[in-house]
Formats: sequence, structure tokens, C-alpha cells
Amino acid sequence: MAASGGAYAAQLPAVPEWLNKGDNAWQLTAATLVGIQSMPGLVVLYGSIVKKKWAVNSAFMALYAYASSLLVWVLVGFRMAFGERLLPFWGKAGVALSQEYLARRASLSATAHGATAKTEPFYPEATLVLFQFEFAAITLVLLAGSVLGRMNIKAWMAFTPLWLLLSYTVGAFSLWGGGFLYHWGVIDYSGGYVIHLSSGVAGFTAAYWVGPRLKSDRERFSPNNILLMIAGGGLLWMGWAGFNGGAPYAANIAASVAVLNTNVSAATSLLTWTCLDVIFFGKPSVIGAVQGMMTGLVCITPGAGLVQTWAAVIVGVFAGSVPWFTMMILHKKSALLMRVDDTLAVFHTHAVAGLLGGVLTGLLATPRLLEIESPVPGLRGAFYGGGIRQVGKQLAGAAFVVAWNAVVTSLILLAIGMVVPLRMPDEQLMIGDDAAHGEEAYALWGDGEKFDAARHDVSRVGAGGGMEREGSVEQRLSGMGARGVTIQL
Repeated sequence: MAASGGAYAAQLPAVPEWLNKGDNAWQLTAATLVGIQSMPGLVVLYGSIVKKKWAVNSAFMALYAYASSLLVWVLVGFRMAFGERLLPFWGKAGVALSQEYLARRASLSATAHGATAKTEPFYPEATLVLFQFEFAAITLVLLAGSVLGRMNIKAWMAFTPLWLLLSYTVGAFSLWGGGFLYHWGVIDYSGGYVIHLSSGVAGFTAAYWVGPRLKSDRERFSPNNILLMIAGGGLLWMGWAGFNGGAPYAANIAASVAVLNTNVSAATSLLTWTCLDVIFFGKPSVIGAVQGMMTGLVCITPGAGLVQTWAAVIVGVFAGSVPWFTMMILHKKSALLMRVDDTLAVFHTHAVAGLLGGVLTGLLATPRLLEIESPVPGLRGAFYGGGIRQVGKQLAGAAFVVAWNAVVTSLILLAIGMVVPLRMPDEQLMIGDDAAHGEEAYALWGDGEKFDAARHDVSRVGAGGGMEREGSVEQRLSGMGARGVTIQL
């Protein structure tokens, strides 16, 4: 019993009265799950879903965006998004590095206004800084999907911190940190607007200014490893439990509902997308299934903890069909969409799905769950007495996010373009990773190299009779009049 007085005493400096250990443990776990979505989830997904010659560059763009975001976030970004009010859409910049700041109870001071209480989670500021950083980082990583396969890596290195400070923090403060959209009652439970609509619109805008890939890459950009692509997508799906489950800032009822709804919507959307592929193209597409999974996850995000689970099924059906239509049908009929080379169709899978989810949340959000989750009083979906007004707020909030991201992204890229080229030169685009980094993804002897029995000892292949195999290989080659074997990947 004497030993228990140390770690489990009633009063400890490391366990103040306001600290809820369960909430803190879950929030740190949720932050880690969201981090795994980027590292290694999207790094693996990007490195495998692109053409082989772009595997290293694509993975590195995601890796760099994640790392660069963290330093910017703790230096000034976090408090611009969640600190004291400077403008109706922006917080005051400040560092989040000192012990006095990080060890105190988390508090979003700008969320207090009139009848709306201030948001104060039961854990330290350091936990909130980490959790929100993971959201900021994954937004930039998602944006990168629009410009893979041609953006100058130096331009990308300059773009990531500027976009985080000048674009992401505005959306985060306006909708989450206590800005004008937050107090007006625009609902964005976990980032349908702040993260997905922003990354989709900004990515599409960046793709316009950077320019297209080579014609040969646009016509044929097959994944270099579909199995790894599925693995990366699986990490995204499983990590979304932290993405939506951590949004209430507590291990509460809303978190449980959100995690269940997230999985239901993702599964429904994947099946819907796959069925549409079979109906219209005669066979299921694995890439399409991953895209359907993604749209289901994105579409439920604005209201994951605010709608009933039967509504999550409806959201999943819309998520698997509307973005499918815009990508497969509308895209081919729109001159603008055809002109802009959005490499991984981030506009369809994130901007369209995020906007759709925001509108559906305005229809389906329940008063009971909103009372649990949202400190803004009186919110409810249109089907529960909120009327068309709530849908109008959702559309107005989306319009602000779209306009801000399109304008600010354009200004940032135009400024960077005055210093370094936004797009790699064509001669480097022909080569890919080796030209950009001096490295290649796969060191395989058969990648264009001729077979040489003196260098590649096939006698070691298999057990028993290996030398005989070597002879038979050489006999077959000589019988065909061939001097070597070239394997084209």
C-alpha cells in the first residue's frame, strides 16, 4: 500500500484535477491513428498507385509535407488556427513550444461567445496541438495527390509551409477554432470542409497552375504495385477511426457513433462504386474500389458523430455514386475538368465528396447528437426541424472555403513561380525519379538489363539440379537465337 502512494496518489503534479486520463489516452491514440494515415498510409498509397518511374518522388512529396508541417505548426500555425481571435476568420499567431503553454488545460478561447460555452477538453494543450497537427499534415498530403508526376520538388518544398499558414489555418479557425462560421452554425464535425473540400479545391487549383504531366503519362499511368496500393488504402480506412473518433475531444458517445458510422459509410460506398463499375464497364476495378472507399470515408466526415447509422448507409450510397458520376461521366464532358490534370482525381474524391457530405449533414444531423457534440445551441438537420436554413448555411460555408482556397493557392503558386519553376522540364519528366532524386524505387536486375549467366548465377535457384537448369536456360536461348533476355516492366 505504501508503494501505491506514488503513481496513484490523489494529488500529483502530472495528474491535475482537470485531467481525464481516459480522454487523454484516447486523444493521443486518435492522433497516432491519424498520423498513420499519412505515415505510412498515404506514403505507401502514393508510392504504389503511380507509374513506377514516379514512385519515389510521389512518396517523398507526402513524406516532406508531413515533416515540414510539424515545425510550422508548433512555431505559429496552431495558434493561428485555435488561438485567440485576431479576425473573424483568423487567430493570433504564436508559438506552442513552452512548458507553461503546453502543460496547461487545453482551451479554445475564441469558441466562447454569447450562449456558446468555451471548449475546454479534459487534457493538456500538448495533446490538442498534436491531434490537430495530424489533421493539418494530412490535408497537405492529400493536396499533393493532384500534382504528382510533374511538380518541381523545390517548388513543393516552398509551397507546403506557405499554404499551411495562409490557407489551412483560415479554414480551421473559421469552422473549428471559434471563427465566424463556427458561431454562425455551419457544421463540420471532423473536416469535410476544413480538410477534404480544402485539399480538393486547392489541389485542383495547384494542378491548373503547375500544368499537366507528359502526354504519355496522362494516357497511361498504371499503378506499379496494386497490392501495396490496397495496403495503403487499408491503413487509411483503419486510421479513420481516429480521424472521426477523435473529433469530439473526448472518449464519449459521439466518438463511438462516429467510428461505427465511418465504417458503415466506407463499406457502403465501396460496394456502390464497385457495382457501378460492373454495371457500366463489365468488371470490378480494384482502383475504383479504393476510390469508393475513400469517398465513403470523406463523405461521412462532416457528420460522422451527428447522424444515425441508417443515415450513414444513405451517405455511403451517395458517396459511392455522385463522385463516381462526376469522375466517370461529367469529367469527360467538361472542358475545364479535362484540361486540368488532377493526377489522383483529388477534386472528385475529396472536394466533391466533402461538399456532398456537408450538405447531407445539413439534412440528416440529429438534435440529440448535436447536443452531445456541438457547443453551439439550437443546431439540427433539415429533416429534424432545421429547415432549409441549415442547408443554406452548409452551402455558404462551403462557398467561403472554396473561394479562399482557390484564391490563396493561386497567389502562393504565382509567387513561387517567380522564383523557381513550378513544373519539371520535359527531359526530367521523361526520366522521373532518377532525374528528380537520383534514386529509383525498385533495384531489379531485369529492369531493362540483359541477362548474363556469368553475373546472374541461376545455378543457385532451387535445390538439386540447379546446374542443369542453367544449361537448359542457355540451350533454350541459343535455340531461339537470342543473346539475352530483356524484361520490360
